Amino acid sequence: MKQINEKCIINHLPGDLVERVFFGLPVSTLLTCVGVCKHWHNIIRDPQFVALHLQCAPSYALLFFPSGLVSGKHYPSDAVLIDEAWSPSTYIVPVIGPGDFLFGSCNGLLGLYTKTSTIKIANLATGECLHLGKPVKNLKGDNFCFYSFGFHPVTKEYKITHFLGDCINGRPHNKDRFNIIQVYTLGDEKWKDIRTPEALSLISVRNSGVVNVDGKMYWLTEDMSASWQHAVMSFDIREESFAMIQLPAAREDHDYYGSRKFLIRDIDGKICIVTAQTSRYDARTLVGELQIWALDNMVEQRWSQKYNIKYPPDYILGPRFVHRDRILTQRGRNNVCSYELLGENFEIDSSKMVKLLDFSPCRHNLQSHNCVKSLVRLDVYKNAKIVCRPKQWEGWELNKWEAWERGLSENEKLCSVIHQVELNGIACAQQNGIWFNEILQHILDDAIRREIGMKINQIFPNFPDQTRPLRHLNCVAQKLDQDNLIARINNSKTIIKV
Repeated sequence: MKQINEKCIINHLPGDLVERVFFGLPVSTLLTCVGVCKHWHNIIRDPQFVALHLQCAPSYALLFFPSGLVSGKHYPSDAVLIDEAWSPSTYIVPVIGPGDFLFGSCNGLLGLYTKTSTIKIANLATGECLHLGKPVKNLKGDNFCFYSFGFHPVTKEYKITHFLGDCINGRPHNKDRFNIIQVYTLGDEKWKDIRTPEALSLISVRNSGVVNVDGKMYWLTEDMSASWQHAVMSFDIREESFAMIQLPAAREDHDYYGSRKFLIRDIDGKICIVTAQTSRYDARTLVGELQIWALDNMVEQRWSQKYNIKYPPDYILGPRFVHRDRILTQRGRNNVCSYELLGENFEIDSSKMVKLLDFSPCRHNLQSHNCVKSLVRLDVYKNAKIVCRPKQWEGWELNKWEAWERGLSENEKLCSVIHQVELNGIACAQQNGIWFNEILQHILDDAIRREIGMKINQIFPNFPDQTRPLRHLNCVAQKLDQDNLIARINNSKTIIKV
């Protein structure tokens, strides 16, 4: 062993050089390197290395599709990752259960709301999961949009927040207002109640969204005396203090449009207000101009107009709908497209949009998050009393997912049958090829012989030699696979007919 170690070149490299090599490796490779030797394990598991590797990690756009009932059929929750090359991922995210709802993404950790008595924190890359007890058990009217997940860069603490609506004995007393924000620091034993300065609008939280930037949580609230009758509330998750930020000066609205809609979003680490008027006939449809204002200075409450977009998209994704130099938009009912952000005032030209994916059948509440793959460990919080380890496929045993599982199984069987038909077709083509070649030898005309040979090749094309299991594909890749399966069935029928 000593001789082997002496011959190993990498063991003679300086430690900082080895770290620089590791910085360029993806998490999946580093998880394998951890088991190579104790020296590598100590480097990769060091908290400082984890933090530095996180800074170098490429970011992904994570599109989350919540579970729902479409045309009488249950569809499970799913997610698609869009990489730096704007290419959608193919396989499922195993830490997301069929009934989970994503309420936050932070440093590669996902905050997932479940309809059980727990919420889940999961590492997207490593698969580690923690289940945390909800602050209020069996709370009527509770929703994933009332939870948020953030990280404070100074204290290095991860915190989950919950907007607790006014309730008596677990039942909503006033579903429109809240006086308490419940805060849980990852690793603690219990939640803490923080009272707000005044009763705030819970409807505004649901409609506008919540973002976390630099250790503070931001959302919109009603303020009838302020510009646009809204203001931004901030909550410092370290100091556990509140502050109100006024919106920029209001501009005149057009009378022939409907009411104005306000959303709060995170663009390049800045708090942004996205606003547009809605249609008189459909409050969900944005019309006119989409204004995006960025908060440049929180102390002075100074805003600047970042973008002014004519002909806005049908639906604004959140909480992060701008990734790098592109804006993600939902066009129609089922399509997600990207469009390059141009100057301050520009029109969205639909002909220049790039279609990323088709997520039909349509499901509402599509979300867009910014995400990275990280080595952040969750086992360091395992001593907290409210933490437990979940099963890998927890939730799939519920009766309502039996039909979904059965459908996947039937697709897999059908795919195997078609694959066998194709194999039989190849064997038939080979045998027929021998017969045809014997016949062609008796045809003296070279042109006729070549023409018949070309037609034979067209009739018996090359079939795929293996199939993919549909179970491991996400909803978008499953649809493509099913479309390909139908095409293969039709192709096989045509070949048999010919």
